[in-house]
Amino acid sequence: MTIGVGGSNFDAELAKLKPMTDGIEPISVTEFKARIAKAQALMREQGLQALYLDTSTSLAYYTGIQLNLTERLHGAIIPAEGEIVYLSPAFEEPKTREYMKFGEDVRCWEEHEDPTELVVETIRSLGYESGQVALDPHTPFFIVDGLRKAGNRYSFVHGNIITAACRQLKSLAEIALIQRAMDITMEVHKAAARALQPGVTTAQVKIFLDQAHRKLGMSWTSGAAQFGEATAYPHGVPYEQTLAEGDMVLIDMGTKVGGYRSDITRTYVFGEPSDRQREIWDLEKRAQLAGLAAAQLGAPCENVDFAARGVIEAAGYGPGYKVPGLPHRTGHGLGLDVHEESFMVKGNKTPLQVGMCFSVEPMMCIYGEFGVRLEDIAYMTEDGARWFTQPAHTVDDPFAYEK
Repeated sequence: MTIGVGGSNFDAELAKLKPMTDGIEPISVTEFKARIAKAQALMREQGLQALYLDTSTSLAYYTGIQLNLTERLHGAIIPAEGEIVYLSPAFEEPKTREYMKFGEDVRCWEEHEDPTELVVETIRSLGYESGQVALDPHTPFFIVDGLRKAGNRYSFVHGNIITAACRQLKSLAEIALIQRAMDITMEVHKAAARALQPGVTTAQVKIFLDQAHRKLGMSWTSGAAQFGEATAYPHGVPYEQTLAEGDMVLIDMGTKVGGYRSDITRTYVFGEPSDRQREIWDLEKRAQLAGLAAAQLGAPCENVDFAARGVIEAAGYGPGYKVPGLPHRTGHGLGLDVHEESFMVKGNKTPLQVGMCFSVEPMMCIYGEFGVRLEDIAYMTEDGARWFTQPAHTVDDPFAYEK
């Protein structure tokens, strides 16, 4: 029997969990202002007049304001020089001011008005009669289209050149929030593994993942569970599965602490691993460690993918994205979004820098049999790459209880 898998139940494991929220430090106003200053310096270097932020995680990154996207324009403008300006539906202005952590200038539009005209007029009023404006990468098309029509004095460019350049390099405060989120999710992983029993369904596991995170003090969670042959599919299958002895189990989950994400996947066997399961699990582990070893300061992000994929191809799988093998990139950036810049994928020449956070998850997919994904998040330090969570230990003792 795999150590740490089975032997308990959901109720018993929930009863053990206590909140893990003590000492969490939110991002400070000083840091938000420093982010804006960095964005402004980048804009001036690149000859941009302003950055438009829509209702997105980039708005949250620069201002701390977290809103849900709707059909109404709600956002902010960061000029290359000067103070940030907030944009709001007029009837939402009081709420907008409640959310604001700094700044005073709020420009409003009424229900019958075109809000994109307000964006253009605001930029003009800040002293920029023409030039280039960077747009939030997550701006909906209807707003982009409106800006093009209302603001033909400006040219609009992809805001990723500003937002990604800032967001992909995490501060120590961001690293601390991600670390807490990871620690919490790892506790849920261990509890979920112990709670497994024959006959448990994937739906029951997902309910437990949510309940366990909430018992630990979280208000938002995301989780997925797959058993048996369904583990071969990276994003699951559209039907429920029931756990049986000898099944491969894949559980992928995360939460948010201060808006920052965790994302950890564990794969293990419920019961005694077969020779085939052991072979593929060990191959996945070697590929993951090769990916981390390739994460050297100054090296291109694609090297992480090349190294992990190279181990898999050397074992006779692939090549490239072919299955059996690794059908997707090896990793993705992580922060306020679970998938963000920079990506560990062929063609990404972005050099690895201190503060970058990214997954290493070279999943082995064997359709008709099973799959194995071991996903941990690494971050770059002055001394090189470091894990937030220690990788799975062995196929027989994935959580290192008997290390």
